[in-house]
Amino acid sequence: MPRQSARYKLQLEARGDAAARVSVPEAVKLIKSMAAVRPQKKDYKGLKKPKGFDQTVELVCWLGVDPRQADQALRGAVSLPKGIGKSKRVIAFCPEDMVEKAKAAGAVEAGADELIKKVNEGWTDFDVAVAHPAVMGKVGKLGRVLGPQGKMPSPKSGTVTPDVERAVREYSAGKVEFRTDAGGNVHAPVGKASFAEEDLVENIEAFLAYMRRSKPATSKGQYFKRVCLTATMTPSVNLDVS
Repeated sequence: MPRQSARYKLQLEARGDAAARVSVPEAVKLIKSMAAVRPQKKDYKGLKKPKGFDQTVELVCWLGVDPRQADQALRGAVSLPKGIGKSKRVIAFCPEDMVEKAKAAGAVEAGADELIKKVNEGWTDFDVAVAHPAVMGKVGKLGRVLGPQGKMPSPKSGTVTPDVERAVREYSAGKVEFRTDAGGNVHAPVGKASFAEEDLVENIEAFLAYMRRSKPATSKGQYFKRVCLTATMTPSVNLDVS
């Protein structure tokens, strides 16, 4: 059995019943309290006390979908009302007359032929790539480079759009992309442990509302099988989303 750290043991005590399902506000309180746990020196028995950092709060949804079916493999992107506390490096594949606006919106690089060549030669120092439909014919050849990294522009994720300026602005601010994995799970960051409780609650409820609207028509039975909230270095808390 893996050794549990002093911090983790104290967090388990703070969480209480592992099987309990609690409301979103209560879950946020628990996560913030666990993220704030700082064991005393006596709890470390000579080990070096770890430094604190602003942990990412993540929502995990186990959905009643079959990701092997094309119409149930969910994928998309959503802008959370309070952001996620992290900016992203965005590039824009667009016609030349849109380059200046894309850069003004926050794109680290923008353009068509020259940018495509640069990426094709191995430059991938960015987090998200957005593209205008007019240049997707050329961008398509980058599939082998960007596909394995999950950076290939796609209409399903909202990264192929005629409104390049808006897309750059939203993704630079931390627009959340999500997709179901092989087990039907969706993982999404919803903020930082330093966020105010009401801001985390608003982000979580906004994401859950978006997931409800995204329920495939062919999905039968219980949609939210299990929903958990966790932070980078805390145990998870089960949410009551009924």
